[in-house]
Amino acid sequence: MQSCKRYVLLGILILLSFVHNISTSVTHYSIPEEMKEGSVVANLATDLSLDVKTLNQRKMRLDIIANKKYLDVNKETGELYVVEKIDRENICTTKSSASCYLKLEIILENPVRIFNIEVEILDMNDNAPQFRRDAIHLDISEATPKGERFSLSNAVDPDVGSNSVKTYHLTESEHFNIEVQTGRDGSKFADLILKKTLDREQQAVHNLILTAVDGGTPARSGTASVIVRVLDTNDNAPTFDKVSLSVKIMENSPIGSLVVHLNATDLDEGSNSDITYSYSLYTSEKTQETFNLNPSTGEITVKGMLNYEDFRIYDMEVIATDKGANSLSGQCTIKILVEDMNDNHPELSIKSFQSPVNENIELDTVIAVVSVSDKDSGNNGVVDLYIPDNMPFKLRESSDNYYELVVSEPLDREKVPEYDITFTVTDRGSPPLSDNETMTLELLDVNDNVPQFPQSFYTIRVMENNAPGALLSSLTAFDPDLHENQYLVYFILEKEIANTSMSMLFSINPENGNLYALKTFDYEIEKEFLFHIEARDSGSPPLSSNVTVHIIIVDQNDNAPVIVSPWRAHGSVVEEKIPRSTDKGSLVAKVIALDTDSVHNSRITYQFLQVTDATLFSLDQYNGEIRTMRMFSYRDPRHQRLVVVAKDNGEPALSATVTIKLSTVETVVKAYSDMTEVPLEYDIFSDLNLYLVIGLGSVSFLLLITILVTIVLKCQKPKPSKAAPPCRNSVISERNSTIADSTLVSNDAYWYSLFLAETRKGKLVVRQPVPKGSRYIVSSLPRGTGLTDTSDSAASTLQYPK
Repeated sequence: MQSCKRYVLLGILILLSFVHNISTSVTHYSIPEEMKEGSVVANLATDLSLDVKTLNQRKMRLDIIANKKYLDVNKETGELYVVEKIDRENICTTKSSASCYLKLEIILENPVRIFNIEVEILDMNDNAPQFRRDAIHLDISEATPKGERFSLSNAVDPDVGSNSVKTYHLTESEHFNIEVQTGRDGSKFADLILKKTLDREQQAVHNLILTAVDGGTPARSGTASVIVRVLDTNDNAPTFDKVSLSVKIMENSPIGSLVVHLNATDLDEGSNSDITYSYSLYTSEKTQETFNLNPSTGEITVKGMLNYEDFRIYDMEVIATDKGANSLSGQCTIKILVEDMNDNHPELSIKSFQSPVNENIELDTVIAVVSVSDKDSGNNGVVDLYIPDNMPFKLRESSDNYYELVVSEPLDREKVPEYDITFTVTDRGSPPLSDNETMTLELLDVNDNVPQFPQSFYTIRVMENNAPGALLSSLTAFDPDLHENQYLVYFILEKEIANTSMSMLFSINPENGNLYALKTFDYEIEKEFLFHIEARDSGSPPLSSNVTVHIIIVDQNDNAPVIVSPWRAHGSVVEEKIPRSTDKGSLVAKVIALDTDSVHNSRITYQFLQVTDATLFSLDQYNGEIRTMRMFSYRDPRHQRLVVVAKDNGEPALSATVTIKLSTVETVVKAYSDMTEVPLEYDIFSDLNLYLVIGLGSVSFLLLITILVTIVLKCQKPKPSKAAPPCRNSVISERNSTIADSTLVSNDAYWYSLFLAETRKGKLVVRQPVPKGSRYIVSSLPRGTGLTDTSDSAASTLQYPK
């Protein structure tokens, strides 16, 4: 609205000027742009011939038409000065004219006067050339021929005249240069010229700097980046990193395992660089079945099972083809080497095996032939064969991969009847693999072991009075051999004792070694036997061993004590006469009893069974002596009856009794003259101990004579054949045997009780009944000695040896 008012007022003033014939003129000033604020342009009062003093009164003012108020008037001095920095390019936006003016009006009142003023704004080179875009992008095919032109955006410079764009410069390039052109309006622009053909594969992008330079002083310039992107054409074939390569892969690699990643590159771009991979026609079907080729990535992976032993090398040719319009391709040759891994167990084969064999087989004899093999290679295929160390065999290599099993130590079937021989074959791979096979070697028995008894000496105790046929012991030998070599037969080795064979006394079961007694033994006659038993196997030749058997007859208390003194006829009473004046402690009689049992059973004790006067006599229980405990008195009866019992120590105890009838007499001679047992022509000792000494001496002498006779008869008599052992009665009755005679006369207490020798007068007195029909050889008396039989045994024969 204010602008409209100004125009109206201006119109009125113009009209008034015409009305009042007021004429005006234009005052021209020239100032450079970009003057500082406050700078004085001119003194209008002076130039317009105005009185400086009246300027305020006349209300002088400055009016800028259609422009910003860049200038103003100092009413005090009349100077025109710069209020705001003037930019010519802002005031004059078009370049249709080289001149740029600021039109001003100075208006005065009283009277009204209007002055036209033109202020020319002179251009200064204060602006550099500028491109519309900082970067100029060009797409040029690499197939573009050289000399081709490409228009570039021109630079703009707000300045005018010589300060505007004058020329262009391009950075140095072997492919491009520029040519500066002038437009119809005088503007400058540049064309980009291709001076050398492009190769995108060598340089896909060319970065250039285009510089626009004005003509000012000093000159200013502006730059823009020229980015030339070379467009690809399919002029490059795909190429592999390596034309040929060799790849190793382990056998038995899992399906899908990566073998190799082929990489082909195409220097082109876009579809021209997209590559597909494929097998060529030269690749075998076996290879294509074993390996898979990814057409997009070029990865070759395992498709089938790899086995070094079946196929070791695979050859293939792979083609890489781009996807350009006119596709190009490249080739690569691959050799895949399958490496052996220790995946095959070594194998062994028993080519020959001899079983069974005799246990006495000779050393170094070949038992088996074994072959070994391994399909692997290298150390994986090198094998070693072993057998356990603790065996009497060894392996001996006979040829490549063939071994012989030979006997290295003596074999003994009784210790080890068979051998489980484990052949172990192991390769040298990592980890090693192995296989084994076990063969059983059986040993045949040979008769190389003698029968063995558990003991070398057997002592068998047999209780006397045993039943004939009683089992004494089982003497079993052991033979570790087998079959007939193990079957044993038992024998009693013949040995005669007292003209009696052992087989007549004992019997042994030939099959099981049970030993039996064929007769009843009497300790008082036979106390022990010593013989040998042989065990013989059934091998060929047979082997045997023997053992010593010692039979000990154990005594039973089967013999009652026999009272031998004082002697009396069987069932009769012994009568003794003693002086009535016998002192206290005098020996009256001595009871002597003998027991043919062993020591324990023959230990005899004596005691009174009956006594007339217990205060008169005493009996020593160990030696049987009867002594007076006091002197006889006139009150004591003349006849005393004593019953003495002799008891052994057996269980149960056996005993014998003797009845002694004592009569007291006045004189000793008379008492002894009545003894009916002793012949009247002999002198009789009153001390009974003398009889015992004489008897024992005679018996010892008879024993010596009997032994000598036995030796003589033994040497003269031929050895009898096997005969049945004599029974006890026959042995007793056949007293013409030397050993029996010796036993009867010298050692046997029973026979001692039959004879009581009295050597003082060369007579032998028979004191006991003798069985009729028996013959006794009395060898201890010299020829001519008389025999006196007081036992009522007239039918018995007493004779000297012939």
